[in-house]
Amino acid sequence: MQDVLASFVTLEAGHGEVIVQQGDDHVDSRCRGALLTQPWGRCRVPALKRLLLLSLLLLTPSASADEHQVSLVAHPDVDTRSLTRDNTRAIFAMRQRTWPDGQAVRVFVLPNNHAVHGRFTKERLAVYPHQLQLAWDRMVFSGTGQAPNSVSNQSEMLERIATTPGALGYLEREYLDDRVQVISME
Repeated sequence: MQDVLASFVTLEAGHGEVIVQQGDDHVDSRCRGALLTQPWGRCRVPALKRLLLLSLLLLTPSASADEHQVSLVAHPDVDTRSLTRDNTRAIFAMRQRTWPDGQAVRVFVLPNNHAVHGRFTKERLAVYPHQLQLAWDRMVFSGTGQAPNSVSNQSEMLERIATTPGALGYLEREYLDDRVQVISME
């Protein structure tokens, strides 16, 4: 049986039953493990509680969503406070090797298969991790450049950025502390 998300749910007054309907089509519903095949699916109150809980979980923004947002971070001595997406993409593609003030950029990245690396490249740079890897490989194999410095986890990323002048990388918000500065992206 195909799962269907109901677009119309009511509570019959005084009966503690849920009526589920999608558009003009009647939807079968499951109540306590038994399939109800009446024109209108009817479930007792526990099903209503589950439905309300599910809708609250789906509609309420997660408090931890902000914690898992990936931020662009740099060494505290870097004078630049914001970068455009194009500049950030050029730096991480290793095409731009200096900050706007002329200081050398030292780029740090997580492994390609790391979830945070994937989120950062897709959400912040608008490229896929394999596209960046292809650009790095092309530069390394042609002798025109080098790949960024790879770190194994976010704790190591934090430590390396905090101790390397001109460093740039990314971290989830929960890893941020006062040893690094957040660079905003325009």
